[in-house]
Amino acid sequence: MILDRRNFIKATALAGVSIGVGLARTAAAAAPTWPPYRDMVAIDGASGLWLPFQKGKELAAELAALRASGLSALMLHVAPQGRFWLNDAAFVATKNMLDQWRRTAAQHAKHVLIVKSGADLARAHRERRLGLILWFQGTEPLGEDLDRVALFKKRGVRVIQLTHNRRNLVGDGATEPGNAGLSNYGHQVVERLNAEKIVVDLAHGSQRTIKEGIAASKAPVLISHTGCRALADLPRNTRDEELRAMAERGGVAGIIFWPYLRIDTQPMAVDVIRHIEHAIKVAGEDHVGIGTDASVRAIERTPEYEKQNRETIRWMKEDGIFAKERPDDLYTFIPDLNMPNRFEVLGAMLSERGHSEARIAKILGGNFARVMGEVWG
Repeated sequence: MILDRRNFIKATALAGVSIGVGLARTAAAAAPTWPPYRDMVAIDGASGLWLPFQKGKELAAELAALRASGLSALMLHVAPQGRFWLNDAAFVATKNMLDQWRRTAAQHAKHVLIVKSGADLARAHRERRLGLILWFQGTEPLGEDLDRVALFKKRGVRVIQLTHNRRNLVGDGATEPGNAGLSNYGHQVVERLNAEKIVVDLAHGSQRTIKEGIAASKAPVLISHTGCRALADLPRNTRDEELRAMAERGGVAGIIFWPYLRIDTQPMAVDVIRHIEHAIKVAGEDHVGIGTDASVRAIERTPEYEKQNRETIRWMKEDGIFAKERPDDLYTFIPDLNMPNRFEVLGAMLSERGHSEARIAKILGGNFARVMGEVWG
């Protein structure tokens, strides 16, 4: 993993998992169970693992969390992001990361598998292994070469997000004030992604990029990790208008676990549920999922982590990711869902609020699985 200042910001949500193991085990042991969950296909639309970088006790703890999560699959980011990667450095780094994850998947084949089809998703769930859906958060590795779409598909990539927060050759990201939408090249990229049966992801896009990406794609799209802008008017969230348009074309929006769910204090599970229920009201239960943007393993809130986290949040505020008036003690995870089986716990909470098991199964992964199966074939 490449860690400059901005990549470090994105990685911090994962970094805490490497500081000891005791608290994570306590959190996992304390988490309640909900029996219907284990029969559901559960997919995190934005997550991460440290498997390639761990050994000994840390590796054992990561694998234990992986099993405890009950997830069938997650979308795994495998390309550089968060800076201007407008040269071949992104291309080379991405190929190296893909090679690394293929080796890691082979090494831990009892626990994980790389997902390339709907059949692989079903297999991962059936065999109780974690499916790894290889995914880009930005089209920078493509450069100006559309043929790289096919190249990366051969290397296992199945979902590509058009932009990160910044502007790239394809379009504007969420933090760009110009809100310029898709470029001409961006339309060509969407067309090629459709032709190669790679899922188009519009998370991190500006409002116009999301709107124009939905209209441009001939296949259902994802907004893999976002919130509802009607509830928290922030650039990283999605307006009701785009949620409806996405749903009309068969897509799915995943609700994020980041501080975008509120404009003031730290969001909690109640805020996740509030955004889920709003998205259901606007888009329908067939078009809502979960994209936590957090590691599978619980974050361990040691003094070292707390210090590191406050520094990271200050960086984020300087970069315009969060407003300067937000507190420094925000977390890029949901504190009362900070356990490996957070999907199971959330499912139980939704059940207590009267949502049916069929609806919960769609939200926890069934909707993502449908779109992926439709696009991949």
